[in-house]
This record gives sequence, structure tokens and C-alpha cells, in this order.
Amino acid sequence: MEIDFPTDWKLLPLESCISSIIDYRGKSPRKTKSGIPLITAKIVKNGRILPPEEYIASEDYDEWMRRGLPQPGDIIMTTEAPLGEVAQLDSRKIALAQRLITLRGKPNLLDNNYLKFAMMSEFVQAELKARATGTTVLGIRQSELRKIELPIPPFPEQRAIAHILGTLDDKIELNRHINETLEAIVRTIFKSWFVDFDPVRAKADGRKPAGMDAETAALFPDSFEETELGMVPKGWRMGHFDETIELIGGGTPKTSVPEYWDGDIPWFSIVDAPENSDVFVIDTEKKITKRGLKESSTRLLLKGTTIITARGTVGKCALVGNPMAMNQSCYGVRAKDQRGNYFNYFALRNLVSELQRSTHGSVFDTITSETFKTIQTAIVPIELTRIFDKKISLFMEQILCSLHESDTIITIRNLLLPKLLSGEIRLKDYEVIAEAK
Repeated sequence: MEIDFPTDWKLLPLESCISSIIDYRGKSPRKTKSGIPLITAKIVKNGRILPPEEYIASEDYDEWMRRGLPQPGDIIMTTEAPLGEVAQLDSRKIALAQRLITLRGKPNLLDNNYLKFAMMSEFVQAELKARATGTTVLGIRQSELRKIELPIPPFPEQRAIAHILGTLDDKIELNRHINETLEAIVRTIFKSWFVDFDPVRAKADGRKPAGMDAETAALFPDSFEETELGMVPKGWRMGHFDETIELIGGGTPKTSVPEYWDGDIPWFSIVDAPENSDVFVIDTEKKITKRGLKESSTRLLLKGTTIITARGTVGKCALVGNPMAMNQSCYGVRAKDQRGNYFNYFALRNLVSELQRSTHGSVFDTITSETFKTIQTAIVPIELTRIFDKKISLFMEQILCSLHESDTIITIRNLLLPKLLSGEIRLKDYEVIAEAK
């Protein structure tokens, strides 16, 4: 990939501008259910580290990390499956799994913050792929990684570039944390009302339900009754979850018809399932045209519909934030009888483990329409589901607003990154920007 970099920039092999490469490829560590978080290749994605799901024991740390200890600010890169995903370490104590390499720039030559964005640039990513081996899965040897060339601006300009791009990333991360907090609040309210039945317990004890107006409190009974599921609020009948929902099937426009694809209608598949605790999905990797929608079995899902993955990796849920279609490995789930759609989403999430236990299929786990008929639950009065939706609507709309804002920031970041990393856009006062940082 040919780029005319500015004349005052250098183009140097990676090995000449880094002070440390720590290679963690090899055997897998012994994993535990708790302990020191283990960073694996699968959670390094889109410039950040997703919340770890695996751990190693504290007593194994020194032995496993004997190849070298990473420092805050070091850059990690996946070397295989996938190749070239990059993120930066913070101050947390972590362990690194196989298929990861740690990079650290030489002082006053290569700024680590700049290195992160340089490794994400189209130029360097093309270098990685050109030196990779493998057909099904691309991987790169350390000897080849050392030879890739990095564009090296003057050090103050590196810091300025990293400051501009890092500020955008910081705002995205701040929005993510805010959304996690808002969603935790909503989940707490749902659990209190419909899982722990705190308002019922309060009334049974002669207390006023905490944080609840009298009109809402009046909708909760003041006692429980025994059912096959245990104690539930008196008067809430038992039923199957499918009674409260409408299932919508998906489909795939023919891939052999180009006119069906690359349109402006988002088309959801498992790869678009939100990460971790994200609630809404607002965009997708692939998009279809109006003709593709009309001439296939997929249907347009309205905002507020819940999507659940139903084949392979089952049970991932998302709320539709923008109208979209989906493939046949998912179901759209709409609430019946004007029940609250937010309530429907959290109720479905609360039942995911039961749905997963009830899956069918000899090769792939599969949720079918029959699966929903096997799940027994207490049927919450319709009016309560609407009041719940009303109570949490401001939280949910703020989450959605932040997602749209972050999506815009990501678009800006992705437009700026190649221009800043190629020198097409120069920062005239980069010394001032670097000093301000």
C-alpha cells in the first residue's frame, strides 16, 4: 500500500522503534472461575478490551507471566484468530493469554498512545496481512511482525495525533460507562419489582414500598400464594411466556442477487449482538435494500422490538434502536396486548437461562417457537408493565441517545484516523497540543 507520507516523517521497521516485545503465544494457562483477569484474543476488539470472562489463580501469575510483565500504556495485539486487533492496557493487574503480543515504544521516539492508532491504521493493517501466513486463519510470526513499517511523525506530532483520537475514544468510553450505570439502575428496578417482589413484601409487612407512588403501589398485592414456581404475588396467574409475546421470524435475501444488498436497511445477525451489557442495537455489519426486504422472508422490526439469537449461540438479546430486519437465526419478540416493550425485553433476558436449557437440535442448540411454550412464568398485570416502561423510559432513551452520539463519534474517528496517520491532515500547532496534553 503506497502512501506519500510527509517528508519530515520517518518510515521505520517496528523492531527499531520499540523497546519491548513480549510474546505470549504458546500453551494455555490453567483457568479458574475467579482471580486475576485473563485477557484473551477474543476480547480484544475495536481498539478496546471487553470485560474479561476468564481468570487465572493468583498463585499461577508469576509462573505464567515469566516472559515479561506488561506495563500500563503497553499496546497489545492479537497475532491470530483474529489478526491485528489492538488495544491499550490500563493500570489493572491482568494476565495475558496466547495469541497476544505486547508492544512498548522507545522513549522519545515512539509514543505508546500513538502506537495504538498506528497499529489500527489501514497502512499497518495491510502490512500485517501482507506478512501473515495461513489460508483459513491468518497469523503472523514475530520475525515478520518486527519487519512491518510504521509511519513515525516528529514525537510532539505523535502525541498530538494520539491526543485528538484519544479524546474521541475517551468520550465513547465515557458514554459506555454512563450507559452501563443507567442499565444497572433499570435492571435493579426490574429485579426489585418482578423477581424479588419487594413492593409486595413491603406491603405484607405494613410498610410503604420504597421509592414508589401510591398509585403504583396499589397495583401490587399485599401477600403471596404458593405455585409450582414457588411463592408469587397473590392474584398473579401462572402461564407460559409465549402467551405474552408475538414471535417474528427472520430471513436472508438471496446473496446471488446484488440488488438485494448494500442498501440502507440494517440486517441483524449474530455478529451484531451487542457486547456485554449493551441494550440497544442501532446498526449492523450488513445492510439490505427495500427490494431485498420486499422479496425475501425477512421482515422490518420496529423500534422497541426485542431480538433474541435462536441458533448456534443462543440467548443473546438486543432491543431494536432503529428499524431493521434480521436473519433466520433470530426471533423478533414483541409484547402482546399493549404490554410494555421494555418490560418484555428485561423479562426475556431474565428467562434466557431457562430458554437455553430448553433448546433443541442435534448439531446446533436451537430455540424454536415451541421452546417459548415450555417456559412457565407469573403473568404480570398489563398495567404494571406499562408503568414500569413509563418509569424507566427516560433512562432507556438516554442510553439510546448516547449510543447514537457514540456512533457519530466513531464515524468521525474513523474518518480522521487514516488522514492523521498518513499526514493528509497535519496539526499545525501540534507542539501546543502535545504540551497541553
